[in-house]
Amino acid sequence: MVAHKSRNITLPGGVPKLSRSAVYRKRALYKRKKVQTTPKKETLPTHKTKQVQGEKNGGSREVPLQKQPRFYPTEDCKKPLNNRRKVKQTKLRSTISAGTVLILLSGVHRGKRVVCLKQLPSGLLLVTGPYKINGVPLRRVDQAYVIATSTKVELPALPESLTDGLFKRKGRPTKNEKEMFIDNTPEEPKISAEKIALQKEVDSLVVPAVKKVNMLQSYLRSRFTLTKGQYPHDLKF
Repeated sequence: MVAHKSRNITLPGGVPKLSRSAVYRKRALYKRKKVQTTPKKETLPTHKTKQVQGEKNGGSREVPLQKQPRFYPTEDCKKPLNNRRKVKQTKLRSTISAGTVLILLSGVHRGKRVVCLKQLPSGLLLVTGPYKINGVPLRRVDQAYVIATSTKVELPALPESLTDGLFKRKGRPTKNEKEMFIDNTPEEPKISAEKIALQKEVDSLVVPAVKKVNMLQSYLRSRFTLTKGQYPHDLKF
């Protein structure tokens, strides 16, 4: 007995001999009747029968299971959907870790090289120059705007006060009606003494670690630039 062989042979290169429409015509699938079975939907009850006391009240009433609100909004407004998603911390790139030297690609200090201290709970990276070497203070940076290099520094234990709350700004005070017509020049934002002391503490920990690596201090002081004929995708950082 000859084994069953498909008439649609696969040609060299993985291409079938017959197209889908040709197989449809050869199998005469157009002669078969398509019978669709619709699933039965269970109708849930919306009302319930409630017994009512009193001779003139009819004995029973149909009461809705879900009570309608007493007040309706004057205009149709969209009701927000329930969101059960939990905020997860941003996944850190495998090339970035504590002590990795990064190149900033945006912001005031773009082009400068900084040391990554850690990843904050918000998902942003906490970096510093250190400030004593290249003038970059403690900053938060998105990992999408940095280039990770292969250079790494062994960092000591950092203070626990390095959190997202360190960068929280105070809200602007609202003006009263009497103060609306008074021309008050806004005060320039001042760096708190607590942040200056914390920057000095971090520098005292990071700078000795940077000096242990040969030529790293001058490497952090220099800016990242590209000359003619240099392409970032061909460079090894």
